[in-house]
Amino acid sequence: MTNNLTPLIYPLVFIAGFVDSIAGGGGIISLTSYMAVGLPAHMALGTNKFSSSVGTTVATIRFARKGHVRWDAAVFSFIGALLGSGIGAQIALRIDERTLSLFVIFFVPFVAVFLFVKKDFGETRKDLSQISMLLLSVLAGFVIGAYDGFFGPGTGTFLIIAFTQLMGLSLMTACGNAKVVNLASNLAAVFTFLQNGAVYLPLAIPCAACGLLGNYLGAGLAMKRGSRIVRPMMIVVVGLLLAKVGIELIGRGGNAL
Repeated sequence: MTNNLTPLIYPLVFIAGFVDSIAGGGGIISLTSYMAVGLPAHMALGTNKFSSSVGTTVATIRFARKGHVRWDAAVFSFIGALLGSGIGAQIALRIDERTLSLFVIFFVPFVAVFLFVKKDFGETRKDLSQISMLLLSVLAGFVIGAYDGFFGPGTGTFLIIAFTQLMGLSLMTACGNAKVVNLASNLAAVFTFLQNGAVYLPLAIPCAACGLLGNYLGAGLAMKRGSRIVRPMMIVVVGLLLAKVGIELIGRGGNAL
């Protein structure tokens, strides 16, 4: 099922976990890697969810132990993400993915410019009421969850932006909350993929170990360096997302635009 490129996937999954624990978006690297070594699309998705869930668990624990999770906002965002993800998946069955790809192509550069020019990203705090915080958490979870169910890449990055810019959470708390939401949705997906035999365990298990190490080191670096590492890494992730979508559009025949 895999090919002679398989040994290369282990350092790539490590890098994906490292990036994901800091800024989200590691799936852009790992999912592409699984498909490059010969896994069919659904098997690649399932294997990626399995290995990334292990790493995300470690990153979540590290952020939580340091007090970088606001649990009420995280839980309500997860509830919204569950609802949104289901709707997004239904939309995916009815609309050509190229439509959303085109939206991402035009939307993502604005996100990149925002991250580049906003030097105080994640440092501005807002004093929201409890009700406002929970409502915004559900809304952000729902919208980003719908995106995740329909398309997916960069979900963690967009969650961090939502938690900082809409809800005024500190950058580290936003990272921790994003991990909680990602972990919950990943675990739900893993069980589905396992039940349907769409996880290639001979590759998923060693990759999970690589992702675990990457997430552990990345989470520690994020908490140590703060915005000095998170903000540049998010710009890198947004750039990777833009490149991925652009390459996919070209690969479909170059007539998307």
